[in-house]
Amino acid sequence: MLSLFQRKRVPPAASAPPPKPPAEPGKGLMRPESAASLLATPRRQKLLEHIWQRTSLSRRQFATLYLAPLERYAELVQQFPASEAHHHAYPGGMLDHGLEIVAYALKLRQSHLLPAGATPEAQAAQAEAWTAGTAYAALLHDIGKIAVDLHVEYADGTVWHPWHGPLRRPYRFRYRREREYRLHSAATGLLYARLLDPGIFDWLADYPDLWAALLYVLAGQYEHAGMLGELVVQADQASVAQELGGDPSKALAAPRHALQRKLLDGLRYLLKEEFKLNQPQASDGWLTQDALWLVSKTVSDKLRAHLLSQGIDGIPASNTAVFNVLQDHGIALATPDGKAIWKATVTSDAGWSHSFTFLKLSPAMVSGCGRPAGAVRGSRAGRRGTRGADTAGTGIRSARLGKRRYGATKHRADRPYAHRQRRGCAARSAE
Repeated sequence: MLSLFQRKRVPPAASAPPPKPPAEPGKGLMRPESAASLLATPRRQKLLEHIWQRTSLSRRQFATLYLAPLERYAELVQQFPASEAHHHAYPGGMLDHGLEIVAYALKLRQSHLLPAGATPEAQAAQAEAWTAGTAYAALLHDIGKIAVDLHVEYADGTVWHPWHGPLRRPYRFRYRREREYRLHSAATGLLYARLLDPGIFDWLADYPDLWAALLYVLAGQYEHAGMLGELVVQADQASVAQELGGDPSKALAAPRHALQRKLLDGLRYLLKEEFKLNQPQASDGWLTQDALWLVSKTVSDKLRAHLLSQGIDGIPASNTAVFNVLQDHGIALATPDGKAIWKATVTSDAGWSHSFTFLKLSPAMVSGCGRPAGAVRGSRAGRRGTRGADTAGTGIRSARLGKRRYGATKHRADRPYAHRQRRGCAARSAE
């Protein structure tokens, strides 16, 4: 009877088998990792901490505006190197370079009030947007490389493209032999929407100056991106210097407006040594009482050739870009319509007359002197122009939009003296 009330012993349930470790990827294959795994190394965690400290945000805000894009970036670039044989040319080099350049760019950004020229109230209101825009520009400046420089495929030979989303299976990659060096800048537009939320775009688009500068950086047109472009270039140089064993502090200490300084020094040299002014017909420009007028195509071509001969990099390849940089930095004076190029006609007492497109520069800006001595006098008629207009042969639209007359031969006796004075001023200012 007792046996009827005794509970039957239930045999112990078999314990669940331990999970199998993931199979090793095949030979030559790499297993994709999660963002948390990729960012877990002590060095990368330290870089993330530096980035957070330079944002003045709460941890929650930082997670939304910075950490989420950084995690998406990590998942997308995985173990790709940043270059084949130059800087960060090792597995994971692109992720390291991305984190470093963001940290350096934000460190540089702390020294600038942006947008330049705005009121203190406007700068304060836009501060966080400009800080975030600086980080995004730095992070994304090379992202196009994984779209056009690398050939990535899964084990079965299926080709992976970054617009498919993060890698999900073991993969292999190689550099394309036929790749075009600068194509990655144009390819950035394929990918930045994968890293930044639509809400971030909405936020940044409310600040037109920042939005334009960011788009120019992402398109690789740093010459149009103003201070934002300069911050990204300096941060990139610092990261590269650090990885190659150099001194990143030298890149971080590079002077502001580096391109402006190169162009201005080049102009001063050409004015001192090469340009012919106030000459009938064969002249590079005309010096008047109020301005220095340089023939636009001549000055652009000679300036670019001189700087390249000095081994200076980063000079815009097109005349239009050179004109716009000179105007943006206040070297070239704008027309009343805000354009860089003036259209004018030069006439001489002997009856010679010809129309040119000019850059108008302040003699004091270029030479470091005050009012020019012995300058040509003339009457003025019209102050209109077109930014980007140029003479025939440049591929840029030209239009007659104004008229200016100078007595180019009237002061021939004064001309040698004026030329000597101008050259002396240029020499002193260049020193």
